[in-house]
Amino acid sequence: MTTLAATKQEIKRGPITVALIIGAFVAILNETLLNIALSDLIGYFHVTPTTVQWLTTAYLLVIGILMPVTALLTGWFTTRQMFLGAMTIFLIGTVICGFAPTFSFLLVGRVIQAAGSGLILPVMMNTILFIYPPDKRGGAMGLIGLVIMFAPALGPTLSGLIIASLSWRWLFYLVLPLAVFSILFAARFLTNVSQATKPKVDVFSVVLSTLGFGGLVYGMGSGAEGGWLGLVLLIVGVASLILFVWRQLAIANPILDFRAFKYPMYTLATIILILVMVTLFATMILLPLYLQRALLLSSFSAGLVLLPGGLINGMLSPVMGKLFDRFGPRWLVTPGLVIMCVVIWLFSRLTVSESMLYVIILYAALLIGMSMVMMPVTTTGMNQLPKQMYPHGTAIMNTLQQVAGGIGTALFIGIMVSGQQAYLSQSANPKAPAQMLQALVSGMSRAFFIALVVGVLSLLLSFFLKRTVAPKEDQSEG
Repeated sequence: MTTLAATKQEIKRGPITVALIIGAFVAILNETLLNIALSDLIGYFHVTPTTVQWLTTAYLLVIGILMPVTALLTGWFTTRQMFLGAMTIFLIGTVICGFAPTFSFLLVGRVIQAAGSGLILPVMMNTILFIYPPDKRGGAMGLIGLVIMFAPALGPTLSGLIIASLSWRWLFYLVLPLAVFSILFAARFLTNVSQATKPKVDVFSVVLSTLGFGGLVYGMGSGAEGGWLGLVLLIVGVASLILFVWRQLAIANPILDFRAFKYPMYTLATIILILVMVTLFATMILLPLYLQRALLLSSFSAGLVLLPGGLINGMLSPVMGKLFDRFGPRWLVTPGLVIMCVVIWLFSRLTVSESMLYVIILYAALLIGMSMVMMPVTTTGMNQLPKQMYPHGTAIMNTLQQVAGGIGTALFIGIMVSGQQAYLSQSANPKAPAQMLQALVSGMSRAFFIALVVGVLSLLLSFFLKRTVAPKEDQSEG
C-alpha cells in the first residue's frame, strides 16, 4: 500500500466510512444470524447439534483461512476491487443458502458467504487506519465497533423475529437486497485509498497457511466425532502453522509479517482479543440454545430477550471510542472485563426456571462490558504499529480472532454435549424430559465455567495495557 500523506486532505472520509460500514454490517450479521435458527435447522434437515454447528464453525474456518492472505491481496488489488469483489462473492453465497435443497448445499453457501466476509473486514480496518490520524482513530474505530459488535449481537434477534412468522430461508432472502444495495452504494461512493503494488506471491506460504489454519479449526471442531481424520488434520494443522511462522520470518516478502509481535502492546492486545473472542462466541451459540431448549421459548421470544443487549451495545460502541481517545485503554478495558467475568459466572449458574428479565439484564450487561473492551483493545494494539505494518497487523489480529471464534464455538458445543452425557449417565431415568432439561443446563454450566476461566485470564492481562504512542511518521501526518 502507498501512503496517503499527500492526499489525505482530498479524501472524503464520510462516504468512504459509510460504504464500508454498510457492507461490513451485512456480512458480519451472518456470523450469528443462524444461531436462533439452529434448532429449526436440526429438525428441518434431520441432523444432530454437532453437525448443525458446522454452519457457524465452517463460516469462521473459511474466514480464518482467508484472512492471512488479505495483507497480500491488498497489495494486488485496490480498495474498490477488494470490497466490490468480496461483496459479490458474499451475494452469490447468500443466493445458494436461500435456495439450498439439502444441508450440504446450505453448508456450501455458507462457505461462499464466508469467502466474501473474510475479505471485507480487513479492507474496512485498513482503510480506516489510513484515512484517520491516530488521535482520531478511537471515534472511527468506535463506529467499526458498532458494526463488529452490533451486527452479530443483532443477528439472533432478527433471526428470531423472522423465523416466528416466516421460514428460515427468509434469513437469506432478506439479506439479498441489503447486499445488492451495499454493492451499488460502494460502486458510487467508495474511492481508492491505496494503489496495487503487486508484491511477490510465495505459493508455499499460502499452502502452509491454508493447511495450518484450516487443519487446526477442523481438527478442533470435529472433536471425538472426527475420529482419526480429525486427529490427523489437527496434527497437520499445528505442524503447518509452525512451518508457516518460520517461513514468514525467513522470507523477504511474507504473507503475514510476524515482526508485528515485536511491538509489546500489539502482542498483548492480540492475546486479549483472542481470549475475549472465545468467550464471546461461546455465549453467542450457547445462550440461544439455552433460551429455546431449557426455557422452552419460541424463536420470537428468544430474539426479543437478546434484542436490548444488541441495541445497547450498538449505541455504546461509538461512545467508548470517544472515551478511549480521551482516557486511553486501561480505564475502559479492565472494568469491562470485570463486568464480563461476573456475567459469565452468573451464566454458569443458570437453572431451568430463570425469568426472561433476568437473562435480558445479564446479556445486556455482558455486551456493555464487551463494548468497553473490543475496539479500545484493538486500537491500542494497532496504534503502536508503523504504517507499513497496518495490513499485516490487521490480518494477523483478525485471523487469530476468527480462528479463536471458530475453535471456541466447536469447543464449547463439545463441552456442553459431554456435560449432558455425563449428567444423563448418572440419572436413574435419562429419557425423562425433566432429566434431559437438567442435563442440558448441566452441560451449559460446564461450558460457561470454562469460558469464565478464559475471561479471568484476559482480565489479568488487561492490567498491563497502556496507551500507545503513535509512530513518528503517523504523528507527523495527524
